[in-house]
Amino acid sequence: QVQLVESGGGLVQAGGSLRLSCTASGYTYIMGWFRQAPGKEREFVAAINPHYGSTYYADSTKGRFTISRDIAKTTVSLQMNSLKPEDTAVYYCSASTSTSADFYSAGTYTYWGQGTQVTVSS
Repeated sequence: QVQLVESGGGLVQAGGSLRLSCTASGYTYIMGWFRQAPGKEREFVAAINPHYGSTYYADSTKGRFTISRDIAKTTVSLQMNSLKPEDTAVYYCSASTSTSADFYSAGTYTYWGQGTQVTVSS
């Protein structure tokens, strides 16, 4: 059983930046971030393979968000720049020990964090 502990999030004005972090208690093959806005389905934001450093982004976040890992490969961060009001959502850290290539699908991930609110005001 892997536990994920998230930190970061908060309120920021449009154009601002926030940083989210997530620490895993055990081995993971891939870690990612999803988000869910009120009344909407959970959507993929970004993912990283901590061992190889390969990264994956949603089209809506590419160029603005950067996912990275620490040297110990247990903490993953999401740097969010040029934030927009439509980025407002609860952000969830996710992780999987599966080697499935479908990193964009929520079904690939077994472990989830508690979620952290990100609010971008216009």
